[in-house]
Amino acid sequence: MKSLLFLVLISVCWAEPHPDNSSLEHERIIHIQENGPRLLVVAEQAKIFSHRGGNVTLPCKFYHEHTSTAGSGTHKIRVKWTKLTSDYLKEVDVFVAMGHHKKSYGNYQGRVFLRGSSENDASLIITNIILEDYGRYKCEVIEGLEDDTAVVALNLEGVVFPYSPRLGRYNLNFHEAQRACLDQDSVIASFDQLYDAWRSGLDWCNAGWLSDGSVQYPITKPREPCGGKNTVPGVRNYGFWDKDKSRYDVFCFTSNFNGRFYYLIHPTKLTYDEAVQACLKDGAQIAKVGQIFAAWKLLGYDRCDAGWLADGSVRYPISRPRKRCSPNEAAVRFVGFPDKKHKLYGVYCFRAYN
Repeated sequence: MKSLLFLVLISVCWAEPHPDNSSLEHERIIHIQENGPRLLVVAEQAKIFSHRGGNVTLPCKFYHEHTSTAGSGTHKIRVKWTKLTSDYLKEVDVFVAMGHHKKSYGNYQGRVFLRGSSENDASLIITNIILEDYGRYKCEVIEGLEDDTAVVALNLEGVVFPYSPRLGRYNLNFHEAQRACLDQDSVIASFDQLYDAWRSGLDWCNAGWLSDGSVQYPITKPREPCGGKNTVPGVRNYGFWDKDKSRYDVFCFTSNFNGRFYYLIHPTKLTYDEAVQACLKDGAQIAKVGQIFAAWKLLGYDRCDAGWLADGSVRYPISRPRKRCSPNEAAVRFVGFPDKKHKLYGVYCFRAYN
């Protein structure tokens, strides 16, 4: 009974400083209030959609449940934004603000700030979005001993494509797969991005790395070499493999670009080195695999001429299937990795806008 009485007293009491050392104890006053204001953090939208190069606002507001005000005025409000990773024990710092003190981190520096449209607005504005910005973000608001969080997902309009290098199928460990995607103007795709691509019709029988370290592949038309013809369509999961020793292909993700993708009209067909120089002479660079996929998927680019790309492959994009030009499906057609010194093709170039 005595213990119960003690707990009841604790729940309504105020811990006050001792008069002899008030300067020391003042910072450690503990206010315990069972029915006091409770901090609530709310995201008005769980998902936000944007694209590379755009600006976006991740919504976040905070309230006190019993007072309907932005803050109690007793403590300064601290707002912290972090990006969640596939490893739930790790978060990437994005932005923190308390009063006039504000700080952004990593590649977010100079690109993020609070909207601050009202006293309780903790929404984050991200400018000049890059591919790596895709993912889930946590808004955390702290006031004294109270805190609460909300999570917002930033999705990017884009395209997922399978990639393997000149060496052939299953030759990339996880780290090489990441670099391969970056070299082709893309990033390694997430499971959610691959799943969305599968729902849109992506069918690919070779397993590839995803950003969480898993190896998977999407099947829309079950058949014997791809899990069996009696299986159901879906994203097949090989599980998680050793990132250093295991070798697979990779699924990359890219979005729109700030530039012009085009087939270079040239009087003759070209070797690979001649193709590189022809693009440079035209004020551009030889295009990357991610750029041909983005132009095909997001801009509807259609061209029946096979052309060199930066990785030494030869491809062409078909948005309108027709005889002799991918008659059965819209796709970026893959010719292969021809001999760079002797085989002759056209070339696809990319000119970035300033």
